[in-house]
This record gives sequence, structure tokens and C-alpha cells, in this order.
Amino acid sequence: MIAFKLILVLFLFVEEFMEKAGSLHARKRHRLAAARTVLAAAVGFGGIAVAFAFGGEFPSKVPVPANNPMTPQKISLGKQLFFDPRLSLTGDVSCETCHNVMGNGSDGLPLSFGVLGRVDTPRHAPSVFNAAFNTVQFWDGRADSLEAQAKGPILNHVEMGMPNAADLVKRLQEIPGYRDEFRKVFGDKDPITFDHVVQAIATYERTLVTPDSPYDRYVKGDKAALSSSAIEGMKTIRSFGCESCHAGPMFDNPGTPMGTGWFQKFPVQPHNPVCAKYVQKYHLMDDPGRFDVTHKAADMHVFKVPSWRNVALEAPYFQNGSVRTLQTAVRVMAACQLGLTVTNKQVSDIVSFLDSLTGKFPKETMPTLPETPNTTIMMNVSRLQKVAVENEKK
Repeated sequence: MIAFKLILVLFLFVEEFMEKAGSLHARKRHRLAAARTVLAAAVGFGGIAVAFAFGGEFPSKVPVPANNPMTPQKISLGKQLFFDPRLSLTGDVSCETCHNVMGNGSDGLPLSFGVLGRVDTPRHAPSVFNAAFNTVQFWDGRADSLEAQAKGPILNHVEMGMPNAADLVKRLQEIPGYRDEFRKVFGDKDPITFDHVVQAIATYERTLVTPDSPYDRYVKGDKAALSSSAIEGMKTIRSFGCESCHAGPMFDNPGTPMGTGWFQKFPVQPHNPVCAKYVQKYHLMDDPGRFDVTHKAADMHVFKVPSWRNVALEAPYFQNGSVRTLQTAVRVMAACQLGLTVTNKQVSDIVSFLDSLTGKFPKETMPTLPETPNTTIMMNVSRLQKVAVENEKK
């Protein structure tokens, strides 16, 4: 762990040096030097070299915390809760609303809509597919697990809007089917709790993985799985040193332990003339990023490195969903992170490679939600809204 921290410090040092480079030519040379320095350091520290390896076969298993083992019954309950809009204040927004598992795991919007038509600023909803492999959750990494992440939207006044965990638990306790199912999964003693709700949701989310992409078949030995353009794109990406950030099988971290995260400043080179135009057009520096979590100046405009898995299907791009196409996103990354202006062929090849990271999605079906015969549990929405408003003022 000490070795890993030393590598991170070294990486941040060369990154700062890159940003201060006085010319585009110098930035090109220093960008390559930075990538090589980090990778060389990884090799030198032993045991970290593999962590920094480019790509790799899709993991055969998802990480599962010891205190929340997966069972078929818990997966089924979690799926119901994921799809159930009654977990929201107004009864019309579910986890699935912003993370559509019938599609790409997101909603295709720059910014999502929550309860009462509120817009969830300032960040784009990432895909829930393969989120089980994220070492931290949210763009700013403020949640260290899927369980911690699931708590956020439910109690967020813009997203699902429940004023507190107690009111959510009370609502679920009024649904006979949930009383029975929580008891089967968590036992007879106090089965419906907020922690149990998010444990079930997280368990279902761990089934949402997309293996067997063309790239995965390629690394297993099927050399016909990638087009010549995709192979050229992979070579170009590696020559640029992109694996300094987009490393490992998920192309999002070099093997950091669960709960620790892998972060990068974005944009690294906002004063690069080409990047400056993108910054202005796409408002890339409006969001303080991880600074909101740590309140450290060094974390201003720092974000969790996103996975490249299924990136071809996850438009719009970046933390604020401001970029419509993957081709433009590649140009922005080249200019703002590497100080490069890429050619049309390089963009085409890189996109071809990124397309090859689209895996096979699991077949999902809508669950049947437990009913409340002869009554409704949604009569107290106005009271809950008043409580939520009062909470916002505090």
C-alpha cells in the first residue's frame, strides 16, 4: 500500500509538470514521459506491475462484501426494490428511472429528472452495469460501496426525495408482500431496516455485469474478434499512455482496493488553447468535483476515473453529460488530458477499439411488485414533502 501511494504521488508530480510545460511540443514529450515514468515505477515496486497492465480479461467474479453475501432470495428482493417507485417521495421515481437496466444502465440524459420534476445537477447518471467493480461510487467517489451508494439517491431531495430513512422503512412495512420477503431474507427480528433495503439493492446490482465483449474474446485468443481499426486504436491508446489512468480489466483503475478509488483531475490542461475552447463550450470546470467531499484544494476538479466498459453505449459523456458523441469525447480527452490534437484516423481507430469493449448484457425482466390490497400507502406525500423541505432548510 505504501508503494502504491508513492506511485500515486509520482504520478501527480509528473502530471503537474506536464501542465506547466510551455509548448504543445513539450507537452507531447512530457505526456509520454509521464506515462513511462509511472509504469516504470510500478514495475520497480514489484506486485504493482500487473495492476498497471493495460486491460485484461473481464473478471470472473464480482467482489462481494463479507457482511452482505449474495443469495437468490436477496437478489430477487433487491430487484423488486430497484424497480419500485414507492421508494421515492412521490411514488413515481425508482432506481431504474435513472439507471434503466432494460437499456444501457443509465437514462441517456445529460442530467436526470427526479421527484417533482427537479433536475439532478450538476452530474450525469453513470451506468449501473459493472458498477459492482467500481472501487468507489459516484463521480466524486463519496461512497465506498454499492450499499453506501444506494442510500444516497433515496434520501436526496432532488432524486428520490424521501425525507429520512425512518419514513422509508415505515412505508415498506405497510406493504404485506415486503414484510414477508424481508423476513425470508433477513430473519424474523426487525427485518425491514434501511440497511437491509440497500443491502438487497446492492446484491441485485452485483448481477448487472457485461462480460464477453469482442475485446475479451480477443485477449482469450480469438484474434479475429477485433477489427484492424480497433487494433490500431488499441496501439494508439497505449502509445499515448492512457493506461496510466484507464488501467486494469475495467479500464478504470490500476488495481486499487475496494473502497479506495482511483481519481484524476479533469481537465489537466485547461489552458491548452484547444482544451480551453472545450472547457468553455462544455462547461468542463463548473463542477468542483471531489473538492465537495474533501474540501482540499488539491481535489478541485478531480473525479473518479470512469470505466471504458460499454462506453460506446453511454452517451452523453463526462461528469455533466455535456458531450453528445464518443468521437468528440476522444478529442476532448486528447486535448485536455494529453495536450494532443488527434487526427480523424486516430479518432476513428480509438472509437473502434472503445466499441470493442461493449459486453453482453444480461436478459432483464420487469419484476412483479407486491401490492397493498384494498388500500394505498401514498396518502401522506404532502406531509413527507413538508418534512423534506424543512430538512433542506436545516
